[in-house]
Amino acid sequence: MKRMISPSLMCADFMNLGDELKKLEKGNIEYLHVDIMDGVYVPNYTLGTDFVKRLHAATDIPLDIHLMIDEPTAKLDWFELCEGDYVSVHYESCTHIQRALNLIRERGARPMLALNPGTPLTVLEELMPYIDGVLIMTVNPGFSGQKLVTSTLGKITRCRELLDRNGYTEVDIECDGNVSFENAKLMKEAGANIFVAGTSSIYSKADTLENNLARLRAAIG
Repeated sequence: MKRMISPSLMCADFMNLGDELKKLEKGNIEYLHVDIMDGVYVPNYTLGTDFVKRLHAATDIPLDIHLMIDEPTAKLDWFELCEGDYVSVHYESCTHIQRALNLIRERGARPMLALNPGTPLTVLEELMPYIDGVLIMTVNPGFSGQKLVTSTLGKITRCRELLDRNGYTEVDIECDGNVSFENAKLMKEAGANIFVAGTSSIYSKADTLENNLARLRAAIG
């Protein structure tokens, strides 16, 4: 499967976001990861509906919208969704998760199921027909800069095996949390093919955005 990078825009330089978007476009970035937090499902607030709309106007790069919000089913209409966008919802975030996934597809976007480190893979068994991707959280959601939950590496492998065994070989696996250059290689080897890149890789202050992107590309092969 194609290996793709999805920069976490909550880590971007908002004072120079226009210039950064041009650099990401030049670097052939596949997705832009947009974290939406409501202070209820996770203890933090980030970004919002207007930001999503402005991004769509500013770039043709598809969005990777990560809804860390309570009851997303009731709020999907607040967002401008475009064909090719990924929208991920957490298994625990709403009463009827299958309905939420269906609504995302009806809106023209691609549904993705997000699993926290403590969420078992067994929840996938009834939901595989309704998703285009699985987001494996490799940290607990809410804040950037956390350490990798190492048990999630094995979870990525078991997720890939489960999907493939049931005929869902084209379903993407995205990993989000401490996707450093070193960890990205391990995640790739485990079976992930979309990598949410933040402060531990492309937004590291140790080098330029362009050089960090090249280094991450090399790490994921």
